[in-house]
Amino acid sequence: MAITDDAFDHLPCPDNPGWNRWNLKDQTLFNGAVMGQLITRKETVGGTDFCRLRMFPERKHLNLQNAIHGAITQSLIDISLFTAMHSLGSGNAGPSVTLEISTQFIGAGKGDRPLDAVTQIMRETGKLVFIRGTVVQDEDTVAAFSGIVRKFTPR
Repeated sequence: MAITDDAFDHLPCPDNPGWNRWNLKDQTLFNGAVMGQLITRKETVGGTDFCRLRMFPERKHLNLQNAIHGAITQSLIDISLFTAMHSLGSGNAGPSVTLEISTQFIGAGKGDRPLDAVTQIMRETGKLVFIRGTVVQDEDTVAAFSGIVRKFTPR
């Protein structure tokens, strides 16, 4: 099965006004099976567009220190690259691929608050999208990151 943008549910989220869902229609794949419900919205601050991707931590996302596991934070970061590409860029996020992610973990994520990846596109070329962002819980920074996505090119 080819992955296309049609594989996603981007409809408005009735439980969170102003947000859209960011879920694969097939919830047995990674995003749904591991990450759970994801929602997104576009934000503009000082004339700069950002994309915010939010997850709702569950017990299964925690480590032995009762903090959000680094692998979950890293997964949210990876997914946020595609959310930014879809919401702020010009590419079909579904079939594109991550080329690189650089992550700096700054603080521990807590399981009792939503975890947000806030991204902006730094540059977009014909084949690549360069993205940077932070992972936050309210005013607390959990991580900073940058990533590169290669756009899908039909063969």
